[in-house]
Amino acid sequence: MTIALIFAGGTGKRMNSRSKPKQFLEMHGKPIIIYTLEHFEYHEEIDGIVVVCIKEWITELKGLLKRYGITKVVKIVPGGATGHDSVYNGLSAMKDSMGNDDIVLIHDGVRPLITKELISENISAVLKYGSGITAEPVRESVVRSIDGESISDVPARDEMYVAKAPQSFYFGKILELYEKAYADGVKTIDSSHLCSIYHAPMHMVGSTKNNIKITEPADFYIYRALYEALEGQQVFGI
Repeated sequence: MTIALIFAGGTGKRMNSRSKPKQFLEMHGKPIIIYTLEHFEYHEEIDGIVVVCIKEWITELKGLLKRYGITKVVKIVPGGATGHDSVYNGLSAMKDSMGNDDIVLIHDGVRPLITKELISENISAVLKYGSGITAEPVRESVVRSIDGESISDVPARDEMYVAKAPQSFYFGKILELYEKAYADGVKTIDSSHLCSIYHAPMHMVGSTKNNIKITEPADFYIYRALYEALEGQQVFGI
């Protein structure tokens, strides 16, 4: 069984949106979270979807799922205080229905420009290597600073990548790491960071270039431009 775990538990403070969390903002009349969910809804290898959502917005989400015909969502789980907590909540809620050798794809609810091929490549990576971490080469030099003022070193750019999503694993392995982190009081940025802390092997899956995460207002407008460009390719063949 292969399940997508979509976390949409953040309030989106950096979006400066007073009316709605960022995942519920609309583009052409449809919420961002629905654009994201549709990729997994229509993928033949995805058996079900679990969504981690802000508690106060769960009723709204249920209405949207019905309105847009999203039928693969099997569970909606209240989010946590951080992204790490939200993923942990989601994985914990899946324990009764998932086996250790089932596959889980962990994905941001505000990362709506993934592709069918990227989902398939993540699943294949787990089957072949045990994990799949979507990543993209950096396009500019990366500098490291310990104190936030002086530059400590500049790693070789051709060795640097940006971790994105989906991040995919055998369910038993990733649950074990999150439970260990909970016991140790460890909080992480994402699942790849968690794997790094506990020295778990990770296999890289090449990301699509437009796999952006909508975090700030500028990201929303970039997403809209990219989406409309993709629509233009379909209609006009450009």
